[in-house]
Amino acid sequence: MAELNPHQKTAVHYVNGPLLVLAGAGSGKTTVVTHKLAWLVRDYGLAPRHIAALTGSNKAARAMKTCAADLLSGDQAKALTIGTAHALGLNILRSRLKDAGHRPGFSIYDAEESRALLAKLLAAQRQQAGGKDLPAQVQERIALWKRALTTPEQAQAESGDQLHDVAARIYGEYEQRLRAYNALDLDDLILRPVRLLQEQPEILAEWRKRIQYLLVDDYQDASVVQHELVKLLVGERGGLTVAGDDDQSAPAGRGARPPGLKRLQQDYPRLKLIRLEQNYRSTGRILKAANALIAHNPRDFEKTLWCELDYGEPMRVFKARREEHEAELVVADLLRHKLKTGANFRDYAILAREPAQARVFERALRERRIPYFLGGVESIFDKTEIKDVLAYLRLLCNPDDDQAFLRVVNTPRREIGPATLEQLAQHAAELGVSLVQASLDDGLERRLGARQLAPLRAFTKWAAEAVGRVRKNEPVKIVSDVIAELHYEEWLRETCNDDKIAARRMESILELVNWLQRLARQSEEKRTLGDLIGDLTLIGYLEQDCEDNPGNCVALMTLHAARGMEFQHVYMAGMEEGLLPHRSSLAEPVPSELAGEGQALEGERRLAYIGVTRAQTTLTFSYAEQRRRGGEIVISRPSRFLHELPLEDLCWEEMSETAGPQVILAAAEERLAGLRTIFGPD
Repeated sequence: MAELNPHQKTAVHYVNGPLLVLAGAGSGKTTVVTHKLAWLVRDYGLAPRHIAALTGSNKAARAMKTCAADLLSGDQAKALTIGTAHALGLNILRSRLKDAGHRPGFSIYDAEESRALLAKLLAAQRQQAGGKDLPAQVQERIALWKRALTTPEQAQAESGDQLHDVAARIYGEYEQRLRAYNALDLDDLILRPVRLLQEQPEILAEWRKRIQYLLVDDYQDASVVQHELVKLLVGERGGLTVAGDDDQSAPAGRGARPPGLKRLQQDYPRLKLIRLEQNYRSTGRILKAANALIAHNPRDFEKTLWCELDYGEPMRVFKARREEHEAELVVADLLRHKLKTGANFRDYAILAREPAQARVFERALRERRIPYFLGGVESIFDKTEIKDVLAYLRLLCNPDDDQAFLRVVNTPRREIGPATLEQLAQHAAELGVSLVQASLDDGLERRLGARQLAPLRAFTKWAAEAVGRVRKNEPVKIVSDVIAELHYEEWLRETCNDDKIAARRMESILELVNWLQRLARQSEEKRTLGDLIGDLTLIGYLEQDCEDNPGNCVALMTLHAARGMEFQHVYMAGMEEGLLPHRSSLAEPVPSELAGEGQALEGERRLAYIGVTRAQTTLTFSYAEQRRRGGEIVISRPSRFLHELPLEDLCWEEMSETAGPQVILAAAEERLAGLRTIFGPD
């Protein structure tokens, strides 16, 4: 405890009621939560099995488990429940699956699978107004409703714009299909447990007895349904500590702030508030800029970051002609600074508002042979081959999962054409059964000829036999057997143009098998294949946060991916109107159910604030006067956020298109030549 400041210690020791730790960026929020976990066990005497800590991502949960293991004995740390709200919700559902209205082996749909189901339902209703983006728009609206505890009936009763009406009509049918498929989407992992606890008092009592003290990190991102889950579990006891920063909240929809922190005050009149305002990360100048920027947003909780570190260097602003020039300026300056100071590449980050901005920076970094890694890049769970294998396993665990059936029925190719599947779908709809059941029905012979039926029945016969093995064999053996029986590796070699690509894709599948094996070994209880697949789906969803730097590399990532990270030297690119703040936040006011007027702009300012507070020592902004957008060249103006920073702390630098990078690189080369003189050419 010696390393904690007085406010942090007070937060750790307070147990007389619900507590909100309002923690500014870099103020040691997660340290407080972790130390409180240990204090509750060691000093307060609470059994670790009765303590739960919720985080916003798997990465944060892993870090908290590591810290807890350093502060407690091995058995004590192992007995704690540390994970995400989605993982806790999944455990609640599994403990009372029948009461929740689901059968064993249920599927969890990721965002892509949910969107595919919605596209199918929209096509059936001949909804074309929103074009190819309509399924994603409807998906977002339904997700917002679920997070707000809004039922399909309530959504239909409300008035709204055209998208609202379309989404409200689809919402109920979407829920019916999920039930029929014995499936959940990702938002259901919190919504369904909340409904279960609301409707079943004995189950609620059981979980309140199990969790006697709850800690929640990053509560600024808590939705209505997440807050309701917390409120149900805590009850009247008040055994609750939450930590968060409303200035760093992720947008809940069109920039709106999630309501978690505000609802805490309403639902817990005895809520104690402790502010953590001392920053241990950034220089005084950077904190001054961060305070000035976020002061333009309305705030529920006032706080001002301060530090005992040096005031620091001026912040610079690079003005470039175009985005290519911007990338050249930033990369050349980064290289010059590294050679001058002897810093490591891992000390630098280039942060952007949109993923598309990364392309020109990648090119500039590669040309200078500077190692880099992309934050928020494609996860292993986004790979086609992984989705294929997981769909096979979902189908074997849950034969009612029509989405999984349609994904794998012709992968590898089985000569089962669209016409056959259309007839099968119509037959299934008439019978009110799944596609697997319909394919085995004798009546299908009246719709399909022998040539069409043969490959379809061969597939379903194999699937039925494999389903039987799922109930008898070890999960990892089943997975290995399925991959071998599908001859998936041979199919990859046939369909990939390059043997190396095929080999890499097969390596991903083998990595998946190893991951399943590790999950099975980690659990003391016997896990079914369905349990493991559910865990993997959840891991894929919650691994969206950026992974650690794989080596001595420059981090190139979006502002969203940079949350929770810190770097010695930060470059914030694209500081332009229409980019940061994003053009969507500058459009006409949006429906009140999503956000009030101006909230989208506030969300963009919070993103900029997150970028500023990632920097420890130096902070450099850049913008381009012209930028390609939608195939056109548009004229850009400097972001309003630059003008909200203290002007006396900014140094505006304008360099010509050719001279700028050349001057910087010449200085870098001169520095490099000096080093070679000292240490030799090698």
